[in-house]
Amino acid sequence: MSARTAIDACGAPPVTDIQNNFLPSRAPPVSGGEPEAGRSRLVRGLRAKAGELGFDACRVAAPSLPPSAREGLAAWLAAGAHGDMAWMAETFARRADPKLLWPEARSVVMLAMNYGPAVGGVSVYARKRDYHDVLKGRLKQLAGWLAAQGGDVKVFVDTAPVMEKPLAQQAGLGWQGKHTNLVSREFGSWLFLGAIFTDLALPTDAAESDHCGGCRACLDVCPTRAFPAPYRLDARRCISYLTIEHKGAIAPEFRAAIGSRIYGCDDCLAVCTWNKFARAGREAKLAQREDLAHPPLAEFAALDEAGFRRRFAGGPIKRIGHARFLRNVMIAIGNSGDPALIAAARAGLAAESPLARAMAVWALARLCPAEEFSALALRYAAAEPDAAVAQEWRMSPAAPAQG
Repeated sequence: MSARTAIDACGAPPVTDIQNNFLPSRAPPVSGGEPEAGRSRLVRGLRAKAGELGFDACRVAAPSLPPSAREGLAAWLAAGAHGDMAWMAETFARRADPKLLWPEARSVVMLAMNYGPAVGGVSVYARKRDYHDVLKGRLKQLAGWLAAQGGDVKVFVDTAPVMEKPLAQQAGLGWQGKHTNLVSREFGSWLFLGAIFTDLALPTDAAESDHCGGCRACLDVCPTRAFPAPYRLDARRCISYLTIEHKGAIAPEFRAAIGSRIYGCDDCLAVCTWNKFARAGREAKLAQREDLAHPPLAEFAALDEAGFRRRFAGGPIKRIGHARFLRNVMIAIGNSGDPALIAAARAGLAAESPLARAMAVWALARLCPAEEFSALALRYAAAEPDAAVAQEWRMSPAAPAQG
């Protein structure tokens, strides 16, 4: 589908505070009275402090979610669309009701930090220092400031069962687009989210409405057709899930579509036309690593366990472990069409992990001339101890006939 969408009918984004690049409040007017006025002053101070700490947006929501959020999550889990992510089901009750995380909570402060981008084989957010570390440090500083004003606080950054995106929409940070991620009229699809729960009763901001209109760009661009319908994601078909969360072998039907991606996928985010209003991220600690913008596949294939840990220390890629990383690299090599990478794929046949060995076989079947692959199969297939890897040898069209 063309990138031109209903955005033209949506109008331009609201004016931002140019001086500090920090979003002003959309809170409805507060009625008279000293307690209300004091709470409003507190929120203004909170926003100013958040801006000083590098956050691009700060909004307040009530510690509750609309019934649609709970119902949508329940239906998603019932369909099994969460794949291997069993924790999503195990923590359903706490995800669906923020008060179960902390019954004393009276307000949720939602924070956003822009990380804006160029798309490549490694997802934009993973080409930087681990955002959990950066955001959590800043959130703790902001929470400390809020606690000094007389409130108890709890900080969450993607490490607890918090439905950040519905809460962010309730707080007015943006809306959940058809790709299920948050979209902002100021920053497009490139936002990290964090939350501070507090027992202070702060004035809440107005919720954001949906501005996707008739656009289907994010749905139509997905290489694996992971969206069965607008606002519904089947994680089992999503490249981000397959390359990051999925622990096993990647099904043959998805391998070619993964292309050169070795960690995540940004296609549905990058195509969003609201990104035309986005600005480049300004947080220096989230600056992009150039070696991950264009991954050196031969170098990555040669990394052993220790080398992998050294290369990706301090970043999110380390969380998938060496075996899954090599699995992904071998798929990217197989999709490269580059005969110069045959040696790197052959080295993968000696990998300790059967996940990596299986994808090395697949890569060689795509890159090698038939005679060369047949010779490799005669040399390696019979001695392969893992049934799944042996099956990869047999599945290849270039494999020699079995006697």
